[in-house]
Amino acid sequence: MTDRATLLVRAREMRLNPTEPEKRLWRYLSASQLGGHKFCRQSVIEYYIADFFCPFKKLIVEVDGDTHDIDSDFKRDDRLRTKGYRTVRFSNLDVMGNMDGVLSVLLDVLEDTPDRWKERGASTTPNPSSEEEGLK
Repeated sequence: MTDRATLLVRAREMRLNPTEPEKRLWRYLSASQLGGHKFCRQSVIEYYIADFFCPFKKLIVEVDGDTHDIDSDFKRDDRLRTKGYRTVRFSNLDVMGNMDGVLSVLLDVLEDTPDRWKERGASTTPNPSSEEEGLK
């Protein structure tokens, strides 16, 4: 198993040298362009690096090339599912040849995935008690 520091270095390298399908998809995911959902690139989650990650939905988006190990991917997705993450996968061919379809499916998945927090941008810090802050 790789340590977190090594994964963070590798994720940075991957952000600096994305594949062509990753570059193309990022054009639509960056700056909250897809339905207002914020995505990050090459995020370290557990002991894995996710191609794209929407923290608000706890949704991982993977763009897979021809050399992906399906069994390994299944085990990874299953492990992350037990931690509350959802993974959606697209092939390089889908991203390169059917971006509208990829974005449509991704929007549907985002709508079907429960929010991680109650409201987007809402504080997760509870209000202070009235005694502590002198509120009545």
